[in-house]
Amino acid sequence: MRRALITGITGQDGSYLAELLLEKGYEVHGLVRRSSSFNRGRIDPLWFAPGGDRLHLHYGDMTDGVSLVNLVHSVRPDEVYNLAAQSHVKVSFEMPEYTASADAVGTIRLLEAIRTAGLTDCRFYQASTSEMFGATPPPQDERTTFHPRSPYGAAKLFAHWTTVNYREAYGLYAVSGILFNHESPRRGETFVTRKVTRGVAHIKAGLTDRLVLGNLDAVRDWGYAKEYVEGMWRMLQQDSPDDYVLATGVGTTVRDFVRMSFECVGLDWEQYVDHDSRYERPTEVDALIGDASKAERELGWRAETKVEGLAQLMVEADLAATAQG
Repeated sequence: MRRALITGITGQDGSYLAELLLEKGYEVHGLVRRSSSFNRGRIDPLWFAPGGDRLHLHYGDMTDGVSLVNLVHSVRPDEVYNLAAQSHVKVSFEMPEYTASADAVGTIRLLEAIRTAGLTDCRFYQASTSEMFGATPPPQDERTTFHPRSPYGAAKLFAHWTTVNYREAYGLYAVSGILFNHESPRRGETFVTRKVTRGVAHIKAGLTDRLVLGNLDAVRDWGYAKEYVEGMWRMLQQDSPDDYVLATGVGTTVRDFVRMSFECVGLDWEQYVDHDSRYERPTEVDALIGDASKAERELGWRAETKVEGLAQLMVEADLAATAQG
């Protein structure tokens, strides 16, 4: 039985990935950051699903190298998926040092733990991000120049090149998945897509009459997170390690995502949305649109859910959640 370790297992991607790996017969170990509030809602259903007895959680933190070393030596995984991060771009401007420690140096800590444990056959996945491209014009693929525009993007770029370096210097099977924006009903409520769909549900239910947003002109390539974790897994099943972009190839403005979401409930978005510059970043990223041709060609992966369908399924999920109270 193959054994996988997922950092960030309680997040959106981690929960979908854990679900996928359990379905494939893996023994799954997850790194959980200690919190005084309950933070395992996304993975709770997995305990009661088929294979739930193969799920094991461990306390640790990407800023604590000792916990990572101990965990890797104890679990001795066949595959490691490094999904843990301080992943909110706007917050990274307010917490740049923590973002660098968790996202950049945290990756070194984890790779060193794998290397010093002598896990020569372990396969490592690094969750890179389209934010590394930043100011570079689209379309962006694996050969595009990086130009990050936030502490988050810069920290992730450090982690990306560190992964490449460990592959080249130590012969580790280490890959980076450069994923463009991928969303779902499990997305955190402070991220713009979920903020929008949750706001639509609350407005439709009469709980509020306003939705306040920042830059409506930003263009993003939005896909469905559940499909993207399949791409992560496929990257680690190849004969040789390499880096891949996962994206839909379609760019949509925040404004259009808002419009689509309100149309799902028959409302005119312009009657309910206000702009507040405090939600904008000090340095904006104008447009991120990925070219995933390499992933389709070599992994047989392509995004199936387009942005209209994504908005629909997220709004429906938030409408159901709002109705349940």
